[in-house]
Amino acid sequence: MPPEWAGLSPELLLSVDWDSGEQLRAQLERQLREAIRTGRLGAGERLPSSRGLARELGLSRGLVQDCYAQLQAEGYLVTRTGSATRVAEGAHVPPAPASRERPAPRLIADFRHGVPDLGSFPLADWLWATREAARAMPTADLDYGDPRGSSVLREVLAGYLRRVRAAAADPERIVVCSGYAQGLGLTLRALALAGVRAVAYEDPGGPATASAAVGVAGLRAVPVPVDEGGVDVRALDATGARAVIVTPAHQWPTGVVLAPERRTALIRWAMRRDAYVIEDDYDAEFRYDREPVGALQGLAADRVVSIGTVSKSLAPALRIGWILCPPALAAPLTEAKRLADRGSPALDQLALARLIESGRHDRHLRRMRTVYAARRAALVAALAAHAPGVRLTGLAAGFHAVLHLEPAADERSVIAAARERLVGLYGMSACRSDGAATPPRLVLGFGAVGERAITEGVAAVAGLLTDAPRPPHPG
Repeated sequence: MPPEWAGLSPELLLSVDWDSGEQLRAQLERQLREAIRTGRLGAGERLPSSRGLARELGLSRGLVQDCYAQLQAEGYLVTRTGSATRVAEGAHVPPAPASRERPAPRLIADFRHGVPDLGSFPLADWLWATREAARAMPTADLDYGDPRGSSVLREVLAGYLRRVRAAAADPERIVVCSGYAQGLGLTLRALALAGVRAVAYEDPGGPATASAAVGVAGLRAVPVPVDEGGVDVRALDATGARAVIVTPAHQWPTGVVLAPERRTALIRWAMRRDAYVIEDDYDAEFRYDREPVGALQGLAADRVVSIGTVSKSLAPALRIGWILCPPALAAPLTEAKRLADRGSPALDQLALARLIESGRHDRHLRRMRTVYAARRAALVAALAAHAPGVRLTGLAAGFHAVLHLEPAADERSVIAAARERLVGLYGMSACRSDGAATPPRLVLGFGAVGERAITEGVAAVAGLLTDAPRPPHPG
């Protein structure tokens, strides 16, 4: 769609060379033809008025009018009474598109993990909060401001996190960031300045994200095993690392909750080693089987960096997160944020603050817990009906679960066969530091899959789950 200029003459980058020897009108016609032929000026796009373009280039209006008339005669421009001069339809012939592969058929169900129900984003509430925030925003808030973020949002977040996560949240030690990836990157940069050289991460976990972020910070990444109690603190201690990235509320991807004795051991490890725990407060908002688990940061605010976002509770595209900083890291984290981007967008921060203050955020979370609980129940029921006996774990929170295939099954073959049946499945192997496909597991996300699609998807691949394809016989 061509841009509209609300009655104002649009600007157009053209130039004339008075010393070239080429006639001025010829220069203008040549540049306009080239702009239209190459697509720089699209079909239907409005040109500046002859008076405005003449004034801009220091030419006579009559010369510009003659130029427009010539290009109209050639079919490049069109004029209508009472309307501006515009680029004619068909004046630009786009190059033949490169040959493309046929688009993949639409899936019956895509059990992609890590994605909330984007269709349930509370758009009306967000627009209301944005309007309210813009209406009340002081002019001074349009300046660069504090790199830690809006003081209004930091105050609101501190109260919210104390209330729902039992965090020791001090607004003076909160840094607003653009999601988890930036929060982790800033934290690792601050830890490197503090003398940390090796950072451990859960295995299975997010090896690609963790290793890349740790490497960019100039640190060494060390995988540490996870079992049914969470991260293995003894194995962590043996690595010599002075920082570890964990997901204690709902471990990614196994879904286990960090056991109470492990929480205590982890804090003791951090104190004994002068180390830090980086808590990814992942999936903490959505619990089903038990009472909510408080943030690890609430047990040792001087040793835990807690990173939270609205990516799962609202939508990833908002790019809003926060870092609860230990006192020793608050200043370097703030400086790292200042150097990174001078601070996150102010209006979005104020809108989030208004959304939380109004109670609309809590209302949305309550509604989504009901939605995800129903989808979780649909997944359990569909497997019980179509693939009885298949083991499913990690259902205590969030919107993904782990399906245990038969020990002899080939994870990759199951995924490939499911795709042929128009069902998207994803393996645990991508979450392991060594990429191993054994023991075979599937990570089933149900946040963005409706109940009907869950039932139909499970029915379509049930035979693969109960009689899973085996690896090809060697030789």
